Amino acid sequence: MTIRWIWAFLDRPVAQFEECIEFWTAVTHTTVSPRRGEFGEFVTLLPDSGGPAIKMQAVSGAPRVHMDLDVDDIAAATEQAVRFGATLVLDNPDCAVLKSPHDMIFCFTPADPTQGELTAVVTGPEGDTSRVDQITLDIGASDHEAEVRFWTALTGWTWRPGTLTEYSRLVPDSPLPINLLLQRLDEDRPTSAHLDLSCTDTEATAAWHEKLGAQRIERGKRWIVMADPAGQPYCLTGRTPA
Repeated sequence: MTIRWIWAFLDRPVAQFEECIEFWTAVTHTTVSPRRGEFGEFVTLLPDSGGPAIKMQAVSGAPRVHMDLDVDDIAAATEQAVRFGATLVLDNPDCAVLKSPHDMIFCFTPADPTQGELTAVVTGPEGDTSRVDQITLDIGASDHEAEVRFWTALTGWTWRPGTLTEYSRLVPDSPLPINLLLQRLDEDRPTSAHLDLSCTDTEATAAWHEKLGAQRIERGKRWIVMADPAGQPYCLTGRTPA
């Protein structure tokens, strides 16, 4: 199985959906696509240049992040994922919804050969640049080894340790719009995910995001934890946007 493209899918409660669309289109310099789905619950954020990499869905539950993985053969990819320990949640004609061994939702979706180049970086009002370029999987301490083994097998990507012992990453053979970072938590809970934005100036980007409706949660070693208008955490990290 080859993953042709990866999407960050932002699931946001119906009550905050419009506010979240406004926020995320502003911070990514994108426009919202026409609505899709029976209730108009799906949208794609369309950049001025490069292939889109963020989708959003209005949901009845709590906010979360999941991934869509574009593949050539959804049925074969699903069969392989189940062999590695995934659970099939829903099998639709145009996608398959699965859970990792420790409850991270992801989907297989049809590959589109026309996605194009990676999305361009965004320049903030103070000249700082940023880009949504990473999904971090937050993995409970007891589940970490098994979950890392699952995602390494599923993607077929190269596992590399991080500079901090609690982090590692999976590196694809060719560039994709969203990278995968794996984080070992100090607690036991189901695997979840959050977005990371690489930033040339985390403080300037944080101040800009606050004006647009985000809240600052805490400062880490080289990052700032934020929350979007629905309260979903994301991180601004001191990495060069690429």
